[in-house]
Amino acid sequence: MNGRRFHGVTMNFANAGIAAGSTTTLTSGAATAGIIGGKFVVPVAAAANIAALSALDANTGLAFRPILPNQASVFIIGQPAAGGVASFRVAQGSIVPTEAGVTTTPGAFINAPQFPELPDDFLPLAYCLVSVPPSTPSFTWGVQAFTTVTTKFVNIGAVPDRPQIV
Repeated sequence: MNGRRFHGVTMNFANAGIAAGSTTTLTSGAATAGIIGGKFVVPVAAAANIAALSALDANTGLAFRPILPNQASVFIIGQPAAGGVASFRVAQGSIVPTEAGVTTTPGAFINAPQFPELPDDFLPLAYCLVSVPPSTPSFTWGVQAFTTVTTKFVNIGAVPDRPQIV
């Protein structure tokens, strides 16, 4: 008998193609599809510039924490079961130091940042690693433009055990 149980699974079934848009926005290249706790979500259509992201962390309800030069963090982008482009949400993980960078080039990762805990009504679609170079005073998600930092967007079906840092 297989001891694995799959009740209450949360999983994304479509690569929405989440990527940086213009300045502080995101884009999605395809509609979403998935389940939260075993129930289907309302799909969100592809959108060119998703500007209506909340300025608050989906997990804590607080403003995103700033990332300083020679630091990195990870953000998970997702949607609630009810769908809607304006309802895309983001949760911030830990902030970790990086090796010292040079001007506009951030340093290499020393350790991967840790993913955040996520609310029950959250379908993970992608995560984004953000590294801040020495020339950028700080970066706060939704405030500073993505062009001031180095980002790596990874579209996911489920939250992996750790962010891919290479």
